[in-house]
Amino acid sequence: MTRRPWARRISATAVSVAALTALAAPAEAADATTSSASATAAKVDYATWQKDCQSVMDQALPYLKARIAAAKPGEKQAIVFDIDNTTLETDFGFSYPQPANKPVLDVAEYAQEHGVSLFFVTARPGIIYWPTEYNLEHDGYDVSGLYVRGLFDLFKDVAAYKTAQRVDIENKGYTIIANVGNSATDLSGGHAEKTFKLPDYDGQLS
Repeated sequence: MTRRPWARRISATAVSVAALTALAAPAEAADATTSSASATAAKVDYATWQKDCQSVMDQALPYLKARIAAAKPGEKQAIVFDIDNTTLETDFGFSYPQPANKPVLDVAEYAQEHGVSLFFVTARPGIIYWPTEYNLEHDGYDVSGLYVRGLFDLFKDVAAYKTAQRVDIENKGYTIIANVGNSATDLSGGHAEKTFKLPDYDGQLS
């Protein structure tokens, strides 16, 4: 995989990534200031989370195999992914780069190996765009597009913001064959043929 020119300088930026990622939480969850990432992780057993993620991806993969095989001539297929506790182990990965959520990575790798473009729509703020893209590529995701929140997006409804990004992807000529996330705000609003929701355990995982 080709490294970005800035990859050697990424460690300096990485120091602030964990703190800045907290800004990605939806506005409606802002009052949950007493919950730290470590406290959240302690409420959910990692092995159980991985088992539950695998269960969802075991449903997603057969669908994707069939849908990819049924692609129309010239159709540009895409999958939209959330990032925190979806593609990355945010509440369990206490280092940088954060490790990939393996059940999701396995499905993503199958898709990208079969010509499907991967787009990532996150509530993370734009200030950590480059560390986020580096983290995803480091873990094995082929990033066709990464959408982060600009300054004015921080004041918008998260679900509406994410829906608008999927509309933008469609406007670029892509058919979004699947949308994968762990929150209702990741999946509501349409503009995807099928959605797959990973566990968030009633908001215990951001």
